[in-house]
Amino acid sequence: MIQIFCNERGSGKTKKLIEKANIYVREAKGNIVFIDDDHTNARFVDRNIRFVSTDDFHIKGCKCFYGFLCGILSSDYDIEHIYIDGLLSILNCSLHETKDLFLKLSKICNKYNIDMFININSEKMTEIPEFIEEFV
Repeated sequence: MIQIFCNERGSGKTKKLIEKANIYVREAKGNIVFIDDDHTNARFVDRNIRFVSTDDFHIKGCKCFYGFLCGILSSDYDIEHIYIDGLLSILNCSLHETKDLFLKLSKICNKYNIDMFININSEKMTEIPEFIEEFV
């Protein structure tokens, strides 16, 4: 399952995403991964959650990010939840360019029974493409 939180920058999406991860970790049977574009929020994420900064790996673009996620999943079959903060900041592209990425993410979530929660900054809610609406 993929769930997208789409709102303006500064609306509190990151704080809510971190709270959601920190609450879930208490009852999780498997592992949780929190992916961000830098280390700014690392200190707020529970230490039992694997925090990964894509800045350390120079991730740019949808194909690179998908490969990065597949690497994370292939190294740990016990991942239950993945939290991604600021997807478009990580990818350095527009939301309209992510259609193929979301199709692939949906497939791996279903195949490996992973819940993925993604924050996207969108200044205007009318900018959300149709392929994203089912996840919002």
